[in-house]
Amino acid sequence: MRDSRLQDTLVLHVLHVLGARPNFPKAAPVVNGLADLGIRQGIVHTGQHYDALMSDVFFADLGLPEPIANLGVGSGSHAKQTAALLVGLEEVVEREKPSLVVVYGDVNSTLAAILVCAKLGVPTAHVEAGLRSFDRTMPEEVNRIVVDSLSELLFATSPEALSYLANEGVPSSKVHLVGNPMIDSLFSALPKLDPAPVQERLGVSGAYAVATLHRPANVDDPAAAKELVDAVLGVAEQVPVIVPLHPRGRTRLAEAGLVDGPRLRIIDPLGYVDFLSLVRGAALVVTDSGGVQEETTMLEVPCLTVRMNTERPITVTHGTNRLVTPSGLPEAAAKALRDGATTPSGDLPMLWDGKAGPRIARVIAAWLQGENLSPAARSTVGD
Repeated sequence: MRDSRLQDTLVLHVLHVLGARPNFPKAAPVVNGLADLGIRQGIVHTGQHYDALMSDVFFADLGLPEPIANLGVGSGSHAKQTAALLVGLEEVVEREKPSLVVVYGDVNSTLAAILVCAKLGVPTAHVEAGLRSFDRTMPEEVNRIVVDSLSELLFATSPEALSYLANEGVPSSKVHLVGNPMIDSLFSALPKLDPAPVQERLGVSGAYAVATLHRPANVDDPAAAKELVDAVLGVAEQVPVIVPLHPRGRTRLAEAGLVDGPRLRIIDPLGYVDFLSLVRGAALVVTDSGGVQEETTMLEVPCLTVRMNTERPITVTHGTNRLVTPSGLPEAAAKALRDGATTPSGDLPMLWDGKAGPRIARVIAAWLQGENLSPAARSTVGD
């Protein structure tokens, strides 16, 4: 039994490390859940996504408290960015001396935080543990494996993650099946997700598709970028396509022909509510993002993921998502536009019920108190 880490009210119990826009909707329900339990906590914004539309607006949209530190690391190669993150995060963790550091997803900020804490002997928790694409050419896959191997608490969003972690030798005592906190944020935002104002602001009428493209495998190589752009242009021949373009790869995609035109609308990234509102009104989404696959599953919008694999297979088996190659994208788009969404109403993945944040918060509170939860309690805590 651990000594309780809640004895000293001056101690920062939990430190959340956030760096990129997918982290914020995953973290908000956990932060809120811990606040409801009176846990003292703080947020470090690493600045991996440094544009206001990529990060700051998410704090406002999701009601997240102001960060206690903003490292402002910005962009760069994996090595340069991770090195800057290691230096900045080490200073913050040593100064704040948290009882637990919570990280989210699979970005470089997540990896850097885990490495810093492992060296300093600070326990960590990983929200969205156990996701695997089984493709180690993806930088995110390497991050996932390292982060899960070093974390004290692992919060899984879906059942298959449990078997992946078990196969890697992770003790079951560390793993908690809690559901998907990103879906908590989506549920909370649903009343505000009105496509009409965003469509009016963008001058959109009638059917349209939304495309998000930023994966290194799709945009870093000129030949791959050209193949992807040609495929998106093939979709635009069938339906107007709106592309909120991530700064990453913007120049490369423009060089490959992804430029503003009557059938292809290139816009700056949108805030959380505006983006999901736009997606909610779309006839089709084309993406290489992980989180968008989950969000379209819940919103019942047909999604075509331009990748050979996905770390979120549950979006294929339970959702509207389908994996496609660039060459197969135009034909797949035609079918999706013809058939529409195919998810039966109410057929949602296990524990994607809007209560993942409180479940995670209860496990963290129990851990801080030094309690030992049984396996049964670990999978249902907070229900």
